[in-house]
This record gives sequence, C-alpha cells and structure tokens, in this order.
Amino acid sequence: MGSASSRGIDGVTALPAVGAMVGITFAVPGEIDGWRWLHWVCKPLATVLILGMVLRTEQVVSQRYRRWMAAGMVASLAGDIFLMLPVDAFVAGLVSFLLAHVCFIVALLDDSRFAERPVGMLACVAYGAFNLWALWPSLPDALHLPVVVYVLVLASMGGQAVVRARRHATDALAASAQWSMAGALIFMLSDTLLAWDRFRFAIPMSGLWVLATYYTALWCLARSVRGSH
Repeated sequence: MGSASSRGIDGVTALPAVGAMVGITFAVPGEIDGWRWLHWVCKPLATVLILGMVLRTEQVVSQRYRRWMAAGMVASLAGDIFLMLPVDAFVAGLVSFLLAHVCFIVALLDDSRFAERPVGMLACVAYGAFNLWALWPSLPDALHLPVVVYVLVLASMGGQAVVRARRHATDALAASAQWSMAGALIFMLSDTLLAWDRFRFAIPMSGLWVLATYYTALWCLARSVRGSH
C-alpha cells in the first residue's frame, strides 16, 4: 500500500473517531439526542474503518497475524456496540473485548513464544493486579470473577506485546513489534480509564479520553500488520 493511500485511509478513519468523541462529550446523559446519535453512528464506523486498514494492507507480517488481528477488531466492534447501547450490556461488552484480547494474543504468538522474556509480562500483570486491588471494593460482587479474568487476559495481551517487541528489537519485524506494543499498552490505559470512571470516581470528559486512547490503540495494532518495506 502506497504512503499516499495510507494517509488517505488514516484521514478517513479519523473523521468518525472524532465524531464519536464529540458525540459522547456533548450528549446529554440519559437522553437520546442528536449528539448521542452522532456517537452511535460514528463509534462502530471508526472501528470498521480500522478493520478495513487491516484487511487492505498489502505487505503484511504474515497472513496468520493479519487474520487474528482482524478477528480481534471484529470482537472489538461487537464490544463497541454492546457498551454504547441504551441498556446495561456491560458484561456482554466485557466478554467481547475479552475475546478480542485473546485474538490479539494469538496474533502476537505468531512470531514469539508466550512470556519467553518475562520481565515485560510480569510488569503488565503487576499493573493489572494493582488496578484490580484498587477497584475491588467498588466492584459489584457479580463482576468479581469476570473482571479478574478480563484483567488477566488484558495484562497478558499487553505483556506479550512487550515480549514480542523485545524479541524483534533489531530484526525485520522491529517496526511491527513496536506498533503492536504501543497499541497493546495504550489499550491497557484506555481500559484503565474506563474502569476507574465506571467503578471508582467520575473522570471529567471520560468519554473523550477513553475513546481517544481506544482508537489510538486499535490504529497502532492495525498498523502492526504491515510488514517492513
């Protein structure tokens, strides 16, 4: 894919992402207004366009890597829809993103072994454990087990991305590995903001920060599909 084409696709992707962030920022809580509809239309559209980046990339790390990254994007799209519905579908959204992270882990294992260089993995698990400890008193009892499983899988995804980046620090996969590490770690940050806002204390303009980090994470993961030129 040529650089000009890539910039065009990236620009098109940014438009609905911005629309989703603007919509959720100005939507009136508890009401279905024009801003809410802007958010509902743009949020899944942005994810679809990022998925399109994955599917349209010509020179890829591997077809297996692309397939599993695409599967993770599809699961993320389902999570987007569940979490934006005007009903409480938090558990369904949690499961969707859990499956997304499993897909991302499988993709990352295409050219690295699980936790083969454990320092990064341990750091991400420790980060997840700290957040879980801090949020635990405010978590509903029914969510204890689902959230524990989710945090473990999310931290493993972030940790494996760090493992992959260290493994390929100086070879032909270095750029892909750096992009996937950036995406995975930013995804962890996005989920941290979402969890703290939902269960601990209200973060001003939380929708803006959560979506900004979320789309950045997805874009970086999509960019990691591209092989070296």
